[in-house]
Amino acid sequence: EAQVVESGGGLVQAGGSLRLSCTASGFVFDDYAIGWFRQAPGEEREGVSCISSSTGSTAYADSVKGRFTISVDNAVNTVYLQMDSLRPEDTAVYYCAAEPFYRDMEHYCSRYGRVYSHYWGQGTQVTVSS
Repeated sequence: EAQVVESGGGLVQAGGSLRLSCTASGFVFDDYAIGWFRQAPGEEREGVSCISSSTGSTAYADSVKGRFTISVDNAVNTVYLQMDSLRPEDTAVYYCAAEPFYRDMEHYCSRYGRVYSHYWGQGTQVTVSS
């Protein structure tokens, strides 16, 4: 079964760091938009950061620019989200999603991807304590 699997969530103090991983299983990230989306209780799902596995282009939500870095390692079929300077407001369930052949990372991250992505992971909890 083709799927994406997240790992790396946990509990961290404000100012700390975490790295999330998203690995494709049963398919290859050869020409995909891969995104990290998050949802806090009572809030809508929002795009955090997205990357194209073919072009390397990226997009970030304003709230995470300068603190989070997304990257892709095609050799191991994995996308990473390095999260530094974490804040309590970053607390949420983080989901990895993927959509084939989507090239506009800004649009994928802010609109299309958070609703219509083809693949979704099960989510990983990130909790930042103050």
